[in-house]
Amino acid sequence: MSEDPGADPSPVDPYTLAGRAADRLRTLTGVDNYQAFVILGSGWAAAADAFGDAHDVIAMESLPGFLAPVAEGHVNQIQSVAVDGHPVLVFAGRTHLYEGHGPSAVAHAVRTAAAAGCRLGVLTNANGSLREDWSLGTGVLVSDHLNLSGTSPLVGARYVDLTDAWSPRLRRFAKLADPDLPEGVYAMLPGPQFETWAEALALRTLGADILGMSTVLEAIAARELNVELLGVSVVTAIEGSPDGIDPEQVVAIGADAAKRLAPMIATVMREGLT
Repeated sequence: MSEDPGADPSPVDPYTLAGRAADRLRTLTGVDNYQAFVILGSGWAAAADAFGDAHDVIAMESLPGFLAPVAEGHVNQIQSVAVDGHPVLVFAGRTHLYEGHGPSAVAHAVRTAAAAGCRLGVLTNANGSLREDWSLGTGVLVSDHLNLSGTSPLVGARYVDLTDAWSPRLRRFAKLADPDLPEGVYAMLPGPQFETWAEALALRTLGADILGMSTVLEAIAARELNVELLGVSVVTAIEGSPDGIDPEQVVAIGADAAKRLAPMIATVMREGLT
């Protein structure tokens, strides 16, 4: 394993590996073509129930290229469900850049979902908020992002336009389902340490509203493959709080909010796939 989280030691072409994983997924589930996927972040596992009963539940590492999640609040499952008859993949956990496996491992779930046919994706996470007007448990729609990870899942001359990274169409459906949802800019940091208050203030100056350690590399990989994206983030910590950040509290707050927000995500999927 590389000590550099930006290094990608795998000699296998990541698109070929994703194709193999998609083929294995089809064999295990009997579904030839999926239409949408959702990746559940810290504390979000409970949201899976909102998408319907799983026809199949697969351990992530049973597919080529996947690793079992190690972060707290992530579950080692891929669920195959149907949302109003639309085949949907639910990834109940993710691989993070700070685990040291490289950006291709981070993007592998998204690339596998795209190889399996998905053209709509929902990325969820927990965040630290830089906004005093957003309380713990607030759901935020990602309108844009800052990639401060120092790396990319793209290698070589793969030019991807990210001006439309986060779909206005899907955000519109989300707001129709839940008009009170605010929108914000998500900044990805490599982690795993939480940021200092000075770093948080600097990022606020750069235009960030919320901070986290995931999602952005997945978004870049998704947009390269023409997957339309919705991002939903839950405020699980307030940056600069004298109480600091408790990882267990992050998961608990995320789980409570996820149950509330999951029906909205299911609605967006129904509308977006119609």
